Amino acid sequence: MDSRITQFDELAGADGRTRAPYRKLSQWLAETPPELLASRREQAELLFRRIGITFAVYGAQEATERLIPFDILPRILARSEWATLEKGLIQRVAALNAFLADIYGAGEILRAGIVPADLVYRNPAYCPEMAGRRVPYDIFVHIAGVDIVRTDDQGFFVLEDNARTPSGVSYMLENREVMMRLFPELFALHRVAPIENYPDELLATLRSVAPPRANGDPTIVLMTPGQYNSAFYEHSFLADKLGVELVEGRDLFVRDDVVYMRTTEGPRRVDVIYRRIDDDFLDPLCFRPDSALGVAGLMGAYHAGNVTLANAVGAGAADDKAMYTYMPDIIRFYLGEAPLLQNVPTFRCRESEALAYVLDHLDELVVKEVNGSGGYGMLVGPHAAKAQIEEFRAKLKAHPQNFIAQPTLALSTCPIALASGVAPRHVDLRPFVLQGANGARVVPGGLTRVAMTEKSLVVNSSQGGGTKDTWVIDDAWVGEEPMGQA
Repeated sequence: MDSRITQFDELAGADGRTRAPYRKLSQWLAETPPELLASRREQAELLFRRIGITFAVYGAQEATERLIPFDILPRILARSEWATLEKGLIQRVAALNAFLADIYGAGEILRAGIVPADLVYRNPAYCPEMAGRRVPYDIFVHIAGVDIVRTDDQGFFVLEDNARTPSGVSYMLENREVMMRLFPELFALHRVAPIENYPDELLATLRSVAPPRANGDPTIVLMTPGQYNSAFYEHSFLADKLGVELVEGRDLFVRDDVVYMRTTEGPRRVDVIYRRIDDDFLDPLCFRPDSALGVAGLMGAYHAGNVTLANAVGAGAADDKAMYTYMPDIIRFYLGEAPLLQNVPTFRCRESEALAYVLDHLDELVVKEVNGSGGYGMLVGPHAAKAQIEEFRAKLKAHPQNFIAQPTLALSTCPIALASGVAPRHVDLRPFVLQGANGARVVPGGLTRVAMTEKSLVVNSSQGGGTKDTWVIDDAWVGEEPMGQA
C-alpha cells in the first residue's frame, strides 16, 4: 500500500487552472484590494466576539474559552459534486443504523463472520444494557457528522463516522450568517444552496421519532452537561433555534417510567431528549453511580418506550476507528450495495501482518487510538520526533488492538485570507446527516475545518484549527456567466 495519498488543490485543480466552482471567487479576489480583505477579516472577528461563539478547551493553560478562528473565504462545491457526497452519506448512515440494530439484536453480521464478535463486545462504547432492546423505527443514529477528506486522484474519502453526539453544526450556521452580512456581493455572484433550514429539519426529525402517545405534538428538550462543557455554546444555540428547552439533568425527573421536566407551572411530560451527554453519565442507576449530570431512572423510561433519546444509547459502538475499517463490508452486508464513498486505506494493527507493516513504516504513517478523538492520541509519523515514534512503537507492541494506522493524508487545500495575503491551507469537511422516521436529510454544505498553520494537517478546533463557510452552488453558475434566476 502506498503510504501517501496525493494532494488536491480545490482552487487550481490538477492542471493548475482555476476550477469552475472557484472562477468567480478567483476573479473577485483579483479585483479586491488587500485592505478590503483585511477590513472584512477584522469585522468577522468582531461579529464572532459580539455573538459570543466560543469553544472551551479542557486542560488548556490559557483562558478556558476562546474563539475558533474563522476564515472569510468560502469553500465551494458544485451541486454535481455535492450530489455524489449526499448519496454516499445517506447510504453510510443507513448502514450504521442497520449495523447497530443488528449487534444489539440478532447479531447476524457477527455470525456471518463479517465483523469479529470480540471487536463489538469488547468495545468500550458497546452498551450491554441495550442488548435485545429495540429503539423506535430501529434508528440509533438520528444525527451524524461524517468527516470527509478529498484527494487528487480518487476523490472523496470518509475519514471518520461520528454517531454519538457530533458537534459543529452551530458554527456551520453562524459562519453562513456572518458571511451573508459581510459579503453580499459574493452571494450575488453565486447561487448558494441555503442551510438556514437545518433547525427546522432537525426538529422535524426529532418529532418523527417521538413515542406514539405524543400524537404529533411531542415535548422535546435538549439535554446538556452544563455551561462548563466544551460545546455548551452549541447546546444553547441549538435549543434556541429549535425553540425547545435547554435542560440539565437536575431539571428532569422520572416517575413511573415517565420523564418529566420541572417548570414554573408544574411537571411537564417529556417525549424526546436530544441529549448531548455521553452514555456513561445519563442515568446513575444504570451507568456511573457518581454521575451528577444524568437523571435517575431515565433508562427505565427509555426501555419502557416512554421517551426517545437521540442519539440512541450505545450508538458509539459503530463509530470507533476499528469499526470504521469494516464499514465497506457493513454496507455490502446490510444494503447489498457497493459503497458510494470509500474509506481511507487503513491498517488494523490487531492483525499481525498489518502490525508488522506499520512497525516498519512508522515514520510514514498516521497511527490513531481506536477510541481517540479530537486529534489527540495520534502519531503523525513524518512530523514526529524519533522519541515519539519509539514511544508509539512500544504502545503498538504492547496493545496492537488499540490502534489503527493510515497513510499520511495530503488533505485537499483551499485558499484562506491571511494578514499576509491569500494562501492555501488544508481542509476537511463535516456534513451533517439527519435520519428520522420521515426519511434522511443532509444539509447542503456542512462544516469545513481548516488548518490555519502552513503545512499543518491538524484541522481540529481543540488544537488550533479554524472553520470556513461551505457553499454548494448550482452547476449552471460555475461557468463564466450565471444562468437562470437567483
